[in-house]
Amino acid sequence: MIRFIIPLIAIVLFFLEPIFSLFSPIGINDSLYIFIPRFLIVYLIFIATYYSRKRAFIYALVLGVLYDMYHIDIIGLYTFLYPLICYVSASIIRQVERRTSTVMLLSLAMIVLLELLSYLFASIIALTSIDFNEFVTSRLIPTVIANSLFIGMFGYMFKQLIEKRFLQKQAGF
Repeated sequence: MIRFIIPLIAIVLFFLEPIFSLFSPIGINDSLYIFIPRFLIVYLIFIATYYSRKRAFIYALVLGVLYDMYHIDIIGLYTFLYPLICYVSASIIRQVERRTSTVMLLSLAMIVLLELLSYLFASIIALTSIDFNEFVTSRLIPTVIANSLFIGMFGYMFKQLIEKRFLQKQAGF
């Protein structure tokens, strides 16, 4: 059963993201703040760091296609972005120490990169009409805050679970 725990958690996180997005937007002082849960990409970064870059890349590709089909109408955006984020994060983490706090900060930086790239793409093909300053204040900052709470609550658990599975895999289970 432990063998299927890593892909099972990825699938659960994939389906939890739209449930948590129902809590958004939040209105404060006549301003709307939109946060986008990025639980799956955080988990994929932890897989790329503590388990297998190849496995994380495959999960990112498959779940990116599913994310495109399930959440947005443009096939290929997250199919490209998820593996790219996994590759960049795995390349960065090879240069620094693999502490949990480092991976957590890297996950936040990768969420910022993901949001910026998706905003850039949406701006180029005219899917969004908000300017960059409004994007940063009403969407990027709330997204980073909300996902930092998620990373703080579950990051250490992801690390422990993935390392446990990695050790079992090395032992031949």
